[in-house]
Order: sequence, then structure tokens, then C-alpha cells
Amino acid sequence: MEYQHASDMNRVVNQYLNMCAEVKHSSVCKEEKDSKDSADATKLCHLEKAYSTVLSELGEDVEREGLLRTPQRAAKAMQFLTKGYKETPQDILNDAIFDENHEEMVIVKDIELFSLCEHHLVPFFGKAHIAYLPNKKVVGLSKLARIVEIYSRRFQVQERLTKQIASAISEALEPAGVAVVIEAVHMCMVMRGVQKMNASTVTSVMMGSFNQDPETRKEFLTLTLRK
Repeated sequence: MEYQHASDMNRVVNQYLNMCAEVKHSSVCKEEKDSKDSADATKLCHLEKAYSTVLSELGEDVEREGLLRTPQRAAKAMQFLTKGYKETPQDILNDAIFDENHEEMVIVKDIELFSLCEHHLVPFFGKAHIAYLPNKKVVGLSKLARIVEIYSRRFQVQERLTKQIASAISEALEPAGVAVVIEAVHMCMVMRGVQKMNASTVTSVMMGSFNQDPETRKEFLTLTLRK
């Protein structure tokens, strides 16, 4: 094959090199995915064995029909309930922060959340209310709910969960202020222990103007907690 110009040769060589690079990248990605899948399968197997041991030590027959697949189901459920360990706010926020000349309060309230108490590994659930005062930047509203999801899908205490949500928003947006309130019912107080059916817990974190300005804080609490 003859080439009339040196530029034609360079173009063909570059195309070939790019094709090789793409093939190599695809191969590396596949190897990484295969390795990750293998590691996940190993972890799932370990969790299954652990749940089988727990059931046996509680006096159950893990070979009876109703429990044959329970260890596997429980292992998969626990992986889902703690999937937040594999996610970060940066993963979801990088393409959802926009420049906007807006400085008034933004509130997203009644965000449902489900988490696991790290002390007894039983659920607590409720609602999160979030507000921030933009500093020339706004975020897609659904991303605030995603941040709640990331941190609630871990072993938690409500106080830390509230702080983590507020800190993540503050770091990502650098707003004039952030406020987070969580109202939740803890099954460790309902199903066991003191067994108080109607007890609920409220935690709050106020940053920036919400902490420094009583009127700003009052506006947020009035708009958020009114029924």
C-alpha cells in the first residue's frame, strides 16, 4: 500500500495506536470488573456462612425448608442496606452543580430515610429536612436526597448521620449556610429495651448563617417542621 504524503502515514499510524489503546483499556476494564465481581462473590459467601452460623447458634435448623436460602437472602439484604460504604457524594454531585445567581433559601423536606443502628443492627427510619443558602451555586434537588441515601445506607447513629449530610453539602456547594434536621423512630427503643412505641428522636445541625442568624434559623424551622 502506497502513501502519497507523510501526513497520510501519520494519520494511519495514529489511528492504529488509538485502536490499540482502546483495546488495552477495554481489556483492563474487563479485568478490573472481573476482579471486583470475584471479590464481591467472596464477600457474599462469607456473609452467608456468618448468617448460617448465627441461625445455628440460636438453635435453628438451617437445613429446614424455610431457612435453606435465608443466609443468602440475609447476606444480599445486608449488602444493600450498607451499600453507602461504596458511594461518595463526589460520585453523584460532580455533574449536578450549577452556577446560578440565587441567594435565597432552598429547602427539600420530608426526605424518607432508612438506616441501621450501629449498636444493635436494627433499623431506624424517618425523614430528613435539608436547607441551604446558595452562594452562586445550586445543586440538582434530587442530589440532596441521594446524599441522604449514601450516608443512611451505612451503620449509623442519628447524630453522626445528621452531621455527615450537612458537612457533605457544605463541602460541595460552599453555601452561606446549611441546615439539616432528622426526625426518626428507632426500633432499638420500640422492639427491645424500653419498648416505647411513640418515642421519636430529632437531631439538627446548623452551619453558617443558620447557626449565626436566629431569624434565618427560625424561618427554616418554621417552614420545615410545621404540619
